[in-house]
Amino acid sequence: MNNQTYNQIVSFIWSIADDCLRDVYVRGKYRDVILPMTVIRRLDAVLEPTKDAVLQMKKSLDEAGVINQTDALCSVAGQSFCNTSPFTLKDLKSRAKQQQLKADFIAYLDGFSPNVQEILEKFKFRNQIDTMIEADILGAVIEKFVSPTINLSPKPVLDDNGDVKIPGLDNHTMGVIFEELIRRFNEENNEEAGEHFTPRDVVELMADITFLPIADKIKNAPYLVYDGACGTGGMLTIADERLHQLAREHDKEINTYLYGQEINPETYAITKADLLIKGESLQDDNVAFGSTLSNDGYPTLNFDFMLSNPPYGKSWKTDLERLGGKSDISDPRFIVTHNGDPDFKMIPRSSDGQMLFLANKLSKMKHDTELGSRIVEVHNGSSLFTGDAGQGESNLRRYIIENDWLEAIIALPENMFYNTGIATFIWVVTNRKAVHRRGKVQLINATSYKNPLRKNLGNKNCELTPELRKVISDILIKFEKNEVSMIYDNQEFGYHKLTVERPLRLSIDLTGENLEMIEKVCEEQNDLTLAKIIKKLAERYNYTIVTDFNEFILELNNIAKEIGEKLPAKRVNIIKNYIAQVDENAEKVIKKIHKPGKVEANPLYGLYNTVIDGKNYVVEYEPDSNLRDSEQIPLLHDGGIEKFFYDEVLTFTSDAWIDESKTQIGYEINFNKYFYKPVQLRTLDDIAAEIKSLEEQTENLLQEIIGGM
Repeated sequence: MNNQTYNQIVSFIWSIADDCLRDVYVRGKYRDVILPMTVIRRLDAVLEPTKDAVLQMKKSLDEAGVINQTDALCSVAGQSFCNTSPFTLKDLKSRAKQQQLKADFIAYLDGFSPNVQEILEKFKFRNQIDTMIEADILGAVIEKFVSPTINLSPKPVLDDNGDVKIPGLDNHTMGVIFEELIRRFNEENNEEAGEHFTPRDVVELMADITFLPIADKIKNAPYLVYDGACGTGGMLTIADERLHQLAREHDKEINTYLYGQEINPETYAITKADLLIKGESLQDDNVAFGSTLSNDGYPTLNFDFMLSNPPYGKSWKTDLERLGGKSDISDPRFIVTHNGDPDFKMIPRSSDGQMLFLANKLSKMKHDTELGSRIVEVHNGSSLFTGDAGQGESNLRRYIIENDWLEAIIALPENMFYNTGIATFIWVVTNRKAVHRRGKVQLINATSYKNPLRKNLGNKNCELTPELRKVISDILIKFEKNEVSMIYDNQEFGYHKLTVERPLRLSIDLTGENLEMIEKVCEEQNDLTLAKIIKKLAERYNYTIVTDFNEFILELNNIAKEIGEKLPAKRVNIIKNYIAQVDENAEKVIKKIHKPGKVEANPLYGLYNTVIDGKNYVVEYEPDSNLRDSEQIPLLHDGGIEKFFYDEVLTFTSDAWIDESKTQIGYEINFNKYFYKPVQLRTLDDIAAEIKSLEEQTENLLQEIIGGM
């Protein structure tokens, strides 16, 4: 079907709203009538050729007393749905009395099989009937939808000579029409159009990069295709068509089973209707309604191919609460065993759940087939770099890359989507990498591959033509390094995040003036005995400032014993937190002393040799939280952690060490780092020439002004 016909149909359906619904509905409510009526007319047109045969079969089954008739009637209809009412939509356009029209229209809707009833329920379409009857517009709406000037049937309308008068509408084009209507309605309501569907040119590219790299491996077999954020089902439909096309080109016979899940009731209904009309197997039963994150529709299934454009920048706080909250979540899709950690969490911030859709797909990969699974998913840029080492987003990237599942990431042009102009990226993930790809990740900068649209569609001002899609898919398949294709080892994107500690240095001011403050602090802490002990020690120190906290505590403990007191940790902490002062010139505070021979010294990790009372010990120092810092060291850094630390940290702060217990591994993918091209600066000669030219122009202009005067 050509674009002109497609545009004509969209414009015609759009005009029905203005012609029939104005003054009855506010513009934001037009969709409540137009979308379900478009679906109903599509179903009606599909069933028209077999209507008489279905009614005849129903009559026979009624006479035979058969109760469960649906399967038999659907078989006669040649579809996975049917309508047993005595009417078609065309029969209802000529009703003169509104109450008769209402009764017949309700009977017509009630005649649909149960799978269509669910669609009508999700649209809440029956709620609109009384409004349309009272306003006397139901008949006009029906008449518009059955107009002979448009054809919503998959079969063409022929003229008297048997030639095609109006071409039929295939499922692909019908899906495009649904999506364009939704986009327009959402624009009217200032809603997010892209939340519901992906532009078809992007979907076509996603289908190409899903199937073309493995086209020669397609077998005579069934394949399961899944979209966990399926919207109106367009991605499933195109993927299905592309897979069948490639199978035919390779002389293979395949069966495909499409599975989707959608949380929006309206778009769920459209998807279900689309798959109903598709009629392969009982595809409509494979569309789950509800949230993929908190109510997975297919917890036990694994899929061959998975494609999605999940919502990004959207809160999943409600789903998080349903899953038990961040501290109690135990869903095995999002908490896995990895690298010896049985509690490896891939839970992102509650403000953006897009990466959970990817984690969901990872849990559904096939690991026991030749092809394994291929995942192709669209994300915005935040999925590449948000989340610090050890946090959910970084852990998910780590999980994918360290399992060697990330095949490629493709940067798309900006303004490709209807609802946003931001940068978007296609992730290509598979657990069956080709041999030459193993241990490698390909980054493709396709931002310049775009064709401008004559007229913007929301934010979308460019498209991917078939020729451009082929260029991009060829770059992926060829796996060659050039200015738009970079190839890196998996570890290129990983780093160690180190926590760098420096010792706490404390001094104690035992001067006369400060002793009053110490007594006041001890009084506030309900421990005047401690003040008494400190005063005794102050006398021994001759009321000076003590710069060795370790010695101070040792002597304080001795005085406490002399007067029959103890110096528990609580009293030491009072001194540390309220009395002592941080002093960069003081001695380092010892946290722990290891007996000789028990622990080996390792200054890099905070284990230092020292002499106490003439004996060698290994000690750990108390860290100063105010001096705590962190460093990121690439996994591929030449010389590793130790060389980096000696060169970049100890050179400047000789008393620093690494708290190994806090070391984390993180992953991020910075496209700008790999594809950034600095602006070429002009030479000094060019700048001088321009200045000279400007001076000459200024001088000439001045002469003209003076001469004129």
